[in-house]
Amino acid sequence: MTNHRAGPIPRSRVLLLGGTSEIGLAILAALDPGADVEVILAGRDGQRLAAAGKTLHRPVTVARYDAMDTASHQAFADEICAGGVPDLVIAATGILIPQEQAERDVRLAAGMIETNFTGHVTALLAFGGHMRQRGSGTIVVLSSVAAVRPRKFNPVYGAAKAGLDAFARGFADELHGTGVRLLLVRPGFVTGRMTEGMDPAPLATTPRAVGIAVAAALRGKKSTVWVPAPLAGLATAMRLIPRPVWRKISR
Repeated sequence: MTNHRAGPIPRSRVLLLGGTSEIGLAILAALDPGADVEVILAGRDGQRLAAAGKTLHRPVTVARYDAMDTASHQAFADEICAGGVPDLVIAATGILIPQEQAERDVRLAAGMIETNFTGHVTALLAFGGHMRQRGSGTIVVLSSVAAVRPRKFNPVYGAAKAGLDAFARGFADELHGTGVRLLLVRPGFVTGRMTEGMDPAPLATTPRAVGIAVAAALRGKKSTVWVPAPLAGLATAMRLIPRPVWRKISR
């Protein structure tokens, strides 16, 4: 049987924001951090975080974190970093609410934007500041092919991901030369809890495949990784499709 794990990676602290995220946990599994590495799963539900930790078959630390409580993010980062600045921060917090529900209750739309965009900005600015002060560290940001071009069936989700993608690219440029690296991950349709009941889009992928691709990219020098790789070409084509045609074919 082929072992798809990328092998142990020497890190002292790894923080997963969105500690129950299937993709985030798959990245940790693919990285397979050594027993001497502290893995911190951050999220709102302690029981779910503890259950998520068991899937990694290793000890984990659980931390209370609310992506929508942006006022607490600097203090949260300060508290975590007081015990040692994480060598790797994986920003995997995210929700996908059907457009029709967001239109019936616009508060759901606001929550999706705060979770998928605003909360990432405030948390990563806080942790990025600590990493920059130390002069080292890596940040992984989970964007999406949905950031490339908004589609009529999920414009709020697409807008949030587009904002996150733009922030990540700009923040990566700001961090360049400081010793802090930012890896931007753009998966396609990922089959899992978030997309349960939805018809898979072309070039659909899995959390495990994303985890393997991210682990491999972290060992190289890429600043952006598409999963699967052919999605990069499809995204280029998507940008060139005339808008009247896009309205008809985007679902």
